[in-house]
Amino acid sequence: MICSAMVAVAVMSVFAVTAGAAHAAQAGHAALAMQAQGGDARSASSIDSAAAADQSPSSAAAKASASTPVTAGSVAKAKAVAAELADEAADALNLAFIEQRFLGNPVLSWLIALGTLVLLTLALYVLRGVGARRLARIAARTPLKWDDVAVRIIQGVRIWLLFPALVYASLSVLLLPAGGTRAIHVVALIGVAVQLLISSKQIVDAFLEYLLNRSRHDDGEPDPALASSMGVLRVVLFGLLIIIIALLALDNLGVEITPMLTGLGIGGIAVALAVQNVLSDLLGSVSILLDKPFTVGDFIVVGEQMGTVEKIGIKSTRVRALSGEQLIFANSDLLGSRIQNFRRMQERRVVFGIGVVYETPPEKLRRVTGIIKAAIERQRGDGPTPLVRFDRAHFKK
Repeated sequence: MICSAMVAVAVMSVFAVTAGAAHAAQAGHAALAMQAQGGDARSASSIDSAAAADQSPSSAAAKASASTPVTAGSVAKAKAVAAELADEAADALNLAFIEQRFLGNPVLSWLIALGTLVLLTLALYVLRGVGARRLARIAARTPLKWDDVAVRIIQGVRIWLLFPALVYASLSVLLLPAGGTRAIHVVALIGVAVQLLISSKQIVDAFLEYLLNRSRHDDGEPDPALASSMGVLRVVLFGLLIIIIALLALDNLGVEITPMLTGLGIGGIAVALAVQNVLSDLLGSVSILLDKPFTVGDFIVVGEQMGTVEKIGIKSTRVRALSGEQLIFANSDLLGSRIQNFRRMQERRVVFGIGVVYETPPEKLRRVTGIIKAAIERQRGDGPTPLVRFDRAHFKK
């Protein structure tokens, strides 16, 4: 019965579009009234009245409206049915839109990839902003230095360098052409490699700063040799990191690095033979740094040249001579020469020769050593460390 009434409502709504708004509304009221009463005969009469409305609309509508009044419950049920039909139609339209394909992938997969990219980008921004600030507050309360390094590394993150990697990770849910995926992969690897180099520079600088602080003397001054060799160490360590990161990036790109390493070995031998002197000076600077035969500020004598060390470089060492000019020695020449370092000399022995005439009486000769010792000890000074020290005195002949 209810189903037949619903069919009547649908028929009446269609008829209302074709026959006119006023007549359809009146016929619809009659159909709803019959549904509320729940009789099959009344439903049939409603359909008959609708059919008759085609021939005589005014008389049929008048009869239907006079037969049964319209109730509020029937109108509410009709609105609920219409709302359900509208929701089903909207769901069908949405499902059809989601199932549409773009570049071989459903729209739903593209929406998932876009949402993943947005979430990853927001997480990276939060890590660099909020995470770095909180870690900085924690690092300010601790005596450690490595947490400060972590703060600098996080603050040094370049989001525009890592964004291609985020795009590549987000597109993993899609089936894209091999050429496009390969291009995004290459760009992402380049960005990550550059970001690793930036972060590695922070680590190298922190490590060298740690070494420099460890080498400070009691007066707070760092070791001059280590301080002058910071440039050499920075170049060597950063160069090694560049080689390692480049090899890792090539390996992730699918490049076979074993033949490359072999070629680099052969090429390295050729280059080493070509720049043998430069490499020997470079290794000489590393040897001076590690062995420390002299440091900046030491007074050294090399052969016939002497002066104060001013700088220890990658290839050469600069010495300021007593006459004012600057002497430049190759590091390999310095290591191959005999070096006299006068700064590390705790005491300098000086031998004085004093002549005594042959006519001096023996009593005075016995007093000569005591007179010399007393004269030297009067020059000791007032400080805790004596300026001079008497060693011995004897007759030579």
